[in-house]
Amino acid sequence: MAVPKLCGIETEYGVVLRGAADPNPVLASSLLINGFVDQRRIGWDFEDESPGTDARGFARDGAQPPDIETHLVNAVLTNGARYYVDHAHPEYSSPECSDALQAVLYDKAGERILARSMQAARRLVNEGQEIVVYKNNSDGKGNSYGCHENYLVDRGVPFVQLVRNLVPWFVTRQVFCGAGKVGSENGAERVDFQISQRADFFEEEVGLETTLKRPIVNTRDEPHADPQRYRRLHVIVGDANLCEVSTLLKVGTTSIVLAMIEDGFVTKDLSITAPVPAMQQVSHDLTLRRPLAMADGSRATAIEVQWEFLRLARKYADEVGLDACGGDELGAVVLDRWEQTLAALERDPDELDGVLDWVTKYRLLRAYADRDGLDWRNAKLALLDLQYHDVRPDRSLYERLVNAGKVERVLSESDVTAAMVEPPPTTRAFFRGTVLQRWPDAVVAANWDSLVLDVGTDPLRRIPMMEPTRGTREHVGALFEAARTPRDLVELLQGP
Repeated sequence: MAVPKLCGIETEYGVVLRGAADPNPVLASSLLINGFVDQRRIGWDFEDESPGTDARGFARDGAQPPDIETHLVNAVLTNGARYYVDHAHPEYSSPECSDALQAVLYDKAGERILARSMQAARRLVNEGQEIVVYKNNSDGKGNSYGCHENYLVDRGVPFVQLVRNLVPWFVTRQVFCGAGKVGSENGAERVDFQISQRADFFEEEVGLETTLKRPIVNTRDEPHADPQRYRRLHVIVGDANLCEVSTLLKVGTTSIVLAMIEDGFVTKDLSITAPVPAMQQVSHDLTLRRPLAMADGSRATAIEVQWEFLRLARKYADEVGLDACGGDELGAVVLDRWEQTLAALERDPDELDGVLDWVTKYRLLRAYADRDGLDWRNAKLALLDLQYHDVRPDRSLYERLVNAGKVERVLSESDVTAAMVEPPPTTRAFFRGTVLQRWPDAVVAANWDSLVLDVGTDPLRRIPMMEPTRGTREHVGALFEAARTPRDLVELLQGP
C-alpha cells in the first residue's frame, strides 16, 4: 500500500526594495524575515542537508549546502514552517501537511505572513523606501523563481517508474494549476498570454538542477526522513497559485497519482514523445485543443491525457481507496473537482473565472485590454499582471476580486490566521511548532527531521524526528501536558 502522502509547498516570493539606490534583494529579504520574527530567532540546522544527492544514485560535487547559504537569515516559525532567504528571495516553506486541504491552508498562511512581514519591515528601512513582495514566478526580465511541492514517497518504488508516469502528468496538469502570464520568456515563441508562468523555463526531462537547465522531474534525493523507507519527491514544475481551488487540485491530484504509481495502478503508458517542447505547447495553447504526439504513435490533447489519469484515479479509489491521500472523503472532493474542472475546460474555460488562476487573470486582463483598447504588448497589461500577485491586500488585484466575492474560497480566514502561528496537528510539525511555542529559548537549532535542545545541563540534546507521521498531537499531546520544562520533555520521550 502507498505510504501517506504527506506534503508541503515551498514558495520563493519576488521582492523589490523600492526607493533604494541599491535595491539589494538579499538585504530586502533579510529585513522582511527579521521584521516578522519578533521572538528570538531559531537558527536552521544544516547538519543533515544534502541538496546535491541525486536519486539516480550519485552525488554532485559540493553536495552540502553552499557556505554562503548557511550564513543567510533562517528562521523556524511556531507553525512549524521555515522562513528564510533563498538565493535572492524570501522563501516560505510550509510545515509538513497530512493532506491537500491542509497544504492549501498553510500555503495561504504563508501569504499572510509575507504581508505581515512587509508591514513590520517598514520600521527597518529608510524613509521613502518600501519592500514589496509578489507571489509569482517571473520578474519579466528572464528570471524565474520557484514554487516547489514536496511529497512523501515510498523508497521501494523505482525512480524510473516515477519518471515514466510523472512526466506526462506534469506536462498536462498545467491546464488547471497554471497561474497565467502575459507574454513569453527564455527564448520561447511569442504569445499574448499563456497558462503557466514556469513552462518557458524547462529545458530537460530529468535532472538535479532547479535554477539552470530546469528538469520536468527533479532528482534531488534529500528525504528529510528515514532514508531506508522514504524519498521526498521534490516537484519544481508548479506555479505559485493564489486561487485556493488551483492549489487544492495541484496538490490533491498529484497525491492521488503518486499513490497510484506506488501501488502499480498506472497500467497505461501515457508517455509523450517530446515532453520539453510539450510543456510550452500546452502552456501557450489557450484553446486547449492542440494535440500532443504520444509515444505510442497516437495524438491526444492535454485534457484528454488528464481524463485518462482521472479514469485510473476513479478506479483506484473504488478498488484500493484513498487513505494515503487524506482519506476517502477528501479524496472524493478532489476527484469531483478534478472532473468538474476538466469538463468546464472542455466546454468553456471562462466558466472557471474565480476558480483557476490562469482563467481568472486572463478574464481580468482581457477586460482591461478591451476597455482601454490595449494591445497585449502594452506595458500596462504586464504591470496589471504583476499587480494580480501583489501580496499587499490593499494593492492586490486578486484580493480585490476576493473582497468582491468573485473568487471561490475553500478556507475560512479565521483558520488561515490561526495557521500563521499554530502547527498542523497531524504531522511531526506539531512537535516542532509546539516546542517553539513553549520553550523558544531552549531551542538551539532546528530542521525538518530534528531539534537541538538546551535542557540546562551538558550536553545539548538532539531529538530525532525521522518519521514524519509521528510527533503529532495524538502521539505527543499528553507529553506536552505533563512536561513543565524541556528537560521534562526529553525525559518523558526517553521513557522509564
